[in-house]
Formats: sequence, structure tokens, C-alpha cells
Amino acid sequence: MSESRFEDFVRQHRQDFEVPGPPPRVWAALEEQLAPRRKNKVIEMMGRHWLKAAAVLVLVVNSVMIYQFLQMKKAQHLVNVSPEMQEAKMYYTTQIEQRLEAIKTYPTSVLGLDSTGRKELELRNETYQMLEAELIQNPGNERIKAAMVRYYQMKLDLLDKILEELREKQPVRQKQSNYEREI
Repeated sequence: MSESRFEDFVRQHRQDFEVPGPPPRVWAALEEQLAPRRKNKVIEMMGRHWLKAAAVLVLVVNSVMIYQFLQMKKAQHLVNVSPEMQEAKMYYTTQIEQRLEAIKTYPTSVLGLDSTGRKELELRNETYQMLEAELIQNPGNERIKAAMVRYYQMKLDLLDKILEELREKQPVRQKQSNYEREI
């Protein structure tokens, strides 16, 4: 067959070559299957990274729980370590706090203490923290218990001497109540 005869044949039988395709609903179903469904971006991201988010959440929760546990353990540890030290601590703490309050009633110009001196007067300074840590590590050590009590006694003596000198320099004026002023 020559080329021209072939072309003539195709032109004459063109209708026979035209085959109707599938109906439109088949094409619609096919397009629906081929097109990916779009989810919400947040849901999609969580779908891919949910394990990472869960691991971070577990780490944060564990960190908070460990921190709270250690703080609670530290607060209760001295009571459990030595009940007699807890009693001494309560007694000396109230005495020292009373003297510190009395010292604070004086004006700063009369005190003559810089920030370092005031920091050393506070009850829980570095020496106290070191002794308390040693007592927690060695609960049965009588030398550490004695050193802790001696620390409290020396702190009280120091505060008493400071108060005595302050009273000699400038006596504290007692505040008068409204009733006393009227009389």
C-alpha cells in the first residue's frame, strides 16, 4: 500500500477509528484517586513529627518532676537526718531573725556596713550552706552537728555585739502609738 492509498483509507474509515471513551464519571473518579488529599498543615506536620513532640514532652515533664522531687527531698532531708538538729535550727533561727530585725531598725548610715557585711550577717550565708550540705552527706557525724551549733552560737554572739554597739551609738526611738501622742 502506498502512502496515498493508506491516507485515503484512513479518511474513508475515520468514523470506525473514533471510539467513544469512558464516560465522564470514570474520568472524575480517576482524577480523585490520583490527586492527593490535602490535610490541615498542622495536622500534617504533627503526623510526621508526633514522635519528636512526644519525646520533648516526656523530657520536659521528667525534668520538672525530678526538680520538684529534689527540692522536696532537700527540704525534708535535714528533718530526717537529725531531729535534734531540726530543733536547734528552729531555736537559733528565731533568735537570729529577731536580732537581724532589731539591727534593721537602725538607719544604714549608723550601721556602717557595706553589702558584703550585710550578706555575712544573713542567716543562710555560704558557711551555713556548706555546713548543711556536709550534715546531709554525713548525718551521723557529731563533729558536723557540733560545728553547726557553734555556727549558730557565733552568729548570735556577733549579732548581740553589733546590737550593743548600735545601742551605745544611737538608742532606738520607740514608736509611739496614736493614743500615747494624744495624751
